[in-house]
Amino acid sequence: MSQANTFIHPDAKIGKNVTISPFAYIDKNVEIDDDSWIGPNACLWEGSRIGKNCKIYSGAQISCVPQDLKFEGEETLTFIGDNTSIREFVTISRGTSDRNETRIGSNCLLMAYVHIAHDCLLGDHCILSNSVQVAGHVTIGNYAVLGGTAAVRQFVRIGAHTMIAGGSLVRKDVPPFVSAAREPLAYSGVNAIGLKRRGFTIEKLNEIQEIYRTIFLSEFNTTRAVNKVTEEFPATPLRDEILDFIRNSERGIMKGME
Repeated sequence: MSQANTFIHPDAKIGKNVTISPFAYIDKNVEIDDDSWIGPNACLWEGSRIGKNCKIYSGAQISCVPQDLKFEGEETLTFIGDNTSIREFVTISRGTSDRNETRIGSNCLLMAYVHIAHDCLLGDHCILSNSVQVAGHVTIGNYAVLGGTAAVRQFVRIGAHTMIAGGSLVRKDVPPFVSAAREPLAYSGVNAIGLKRRGFTIEKLNEIQEIYRTIFLSEFNTTRAVNKVTEEFPATPLRDEILDFIRNSERGIMKGME
């Protein structure tokens, strides 16, 4: 652990084999687990919880005070999962009294200039490309991929295994296993390439595709389409994950293909 030209608060908890580069700032109430690397000029503010084998690059700001006028200084946290890389000038705000935490999962990659606002929850294996902007209270499922400069509205939910095109404005919920593009954001097919890479069989891909044909490509509105899928498709974990996501959507889901 290097301490030359760094500030490390005496109350910070530093694990084994952690490298802290010159000019990094480690605040009070910070914990860094084993084998992590903190780059030069990175700032880990109060409430940072960094997992094992993480890499936090130059200029990144972790657990910043939320940009929320309702925030009153409550003690909240920011969790970064194991094996996650946070590239240059990423900013991640800590939670507010809503969720009390902001959480980034394990094995994630947040590319340069990504912003994650307060109370966001990201799953494992997520990739957010350069300059993705995520507003507060957003939930993103495992293996989601967001293309560069995509912007996500507050309180939106993005399902697991999704692929969102670069430059998209995400105003509505995006169900799992799909690709989304266009303006306004709309269904552009099943994320077949990503799903194949993760071991989904042809049978599972066909099941997902048939369900979304009914939801997005039929003449039914969302409520009728969900009822039709419930009645006509056998209960499986994939079907139930899709239906549960849509039924629990408070903002409504994105548009179908036109």
